Amino acid sequence: MTVEPTYKEQNRTSRERIRTLTDPLTDAELQTKVGEHWTVSVALIHIAWWDRRALHILDISEKEGKVVIPQIDVIVNDLSLTLWAAVPAREAIRITIESAEALDKRLEEYSPALLDELYNVNKRFVIRALHRNEHLDEVDAALTK
Repeated sequence: MTVEPTYKEQNRTSRERIRTLTDPLTDAELQTKVGEHWTVSVALIHIAWWDRRALHILDISEKEGKVVIPQIDVIVNDLSLTLWAAVPAREAIRITIESAEALDKRLEEYSPALLDELYNVNKRFVIRALHRNEHLDEVDAALTK
């Protein structure tokens, strides 16, 4: 299976959604609860962390000339929560947007053959909008309560 041709636009749209959603937020709104344990800023830094993971996978796969997926423990979100919560909210926005920009740019310039292989392993490595939008929907819902 080859990469969906719309992945670039989907990623670009989700990256812009981050900006649109976060630009008007106050510091208090960034601390709005999203679910039981997260805040808006934690959701954002979570997105950034997973974008950076995908970027790392691109780098090592390109270096090796084949898809390399480092094993990651399923509980990484729970283990990282304390660290993510310690990131200042405005810094979470900056890191999230910076990570999305770096990853989207890299994906758009990536080897099509390796991109297809990564997509076949897990399309969420390529269509980052799937993961981003899942959490941005949660943030939107929390902010509109």
